[in-house]
Amino acid sequence: MASRIRVFVQYIIILAATVFLVWFSLRGIRVEEGDNKGDFILKTWYAANKGWLFLMLVFVMVSHALRAERWRMLLHSAGQEVSFYHAFLSLMVGYLVNLVIPRGGEVSRCYNLYKLEKTPVEVSFGTVVVERIVDLILLVVVLIFAFAVEYEKLIAFMETLPLQPILGKGKLAPIVLGIVVLLTVSGTLYWVINRNKKIKERLQKVWIGFKKGLVSVYALNNKSLFLLYSVIVWLLYFAMSYAVIQAFTETAHLGFSAVLSLFAIGTIAMAAPLPGGAGSYHVLLPAGLVFLYQLPEANAVAFTFVFHGWQTLILIVAGVIALILTSFRLRPKKGVGSGDQN
Repeated sequence: MASRIRVFVQYIIILAATVFLVWFSLRGIRVEEGDNKGDFILKTWYAANKGWLFLMLVFVMVSHALRAERWRMLLHSAGQEVSFYHAFLSLMVGYLVNLVIPRGGEVSRCYNLYKLEKTPVEVSFGTVVVERIVDLILLVVVLIFAFAVEYEKLIAFMETLPLQPILGKGKLAPIVLGIVVLLTVSGTLYWVINRNKKIKERLQKVWIGFKKGLVSVYALNNKSLFLLYSVIVWLLYFAMSYAVIQAFTETAHLGFSAVLSLFAIGTIAMAAPLPGGAGSYHVLLPAGLVFLYQLPEANAVAFTFVFHGWQTLILIVAGVIALILTSFRLRPKKGVGSGDQN
């Protein structure tokens, strides 16, 4: 009971933070008396080049298809044969859940795959962890490249963020703070795990799955293809940003380096533990557009709402369709005896 209350309180805090950040972002849209901020955002949507937005939709779905195939490769090397169709459905369900519960999609897609293929959740979760490690490495590479190309602009932008009161002016302050937080969290987790036998046993099962996931990387039949898929996925992420920026007259003139900077800022914002990056994305990206490229604040905010809204709509529609198709796949199995495989 206590754990459920704690989860509920955490969710309320996350939801409140999201609502506050979205409200804070909307303050940047200043309209004439009697006008509506929602109408201003709708005008931005209507003025957008729908061809570029449709191209973004293509990039999104192709990237997800590659992610599903990459996940299937890991599962195969871990001894679990699953179809691409079921892996893709489970992945899209996971993205849908992420829009409601931050990081909840990682577990939900494993559970959805279990319902479809009876793949052990611990094993599939282990492959998901490995997949995320690969993505984290590529994210770091992207950020390093972005800072190498636009170092002065990105550093200047970061200095405008309200981090100094937290981190202090010393260069070692962020490192010291990170070490303190890491030690505190690690010590707390160690104490909780050792006092709760059920949690300890559960984590041991997860650890077994995680080890199988690690082994799956080394056991891949085609490591080069796996790496190629991973790189293409991130190139498609960049292409999404480029397509949306080209869709609006106010941003279409921005060059490659600008798209790279905004992609880096957006990626950092989406990493925040908020539903679908909502809130953090709506604050950081407009700030970057205004500070780095002198875009009017109202236009920057409206652009961000349309960009994030369009991406979210794609995930919602695809996720709901995946849920419906999953239910259809499971329906024939109802009432079938355990010994009947037909």
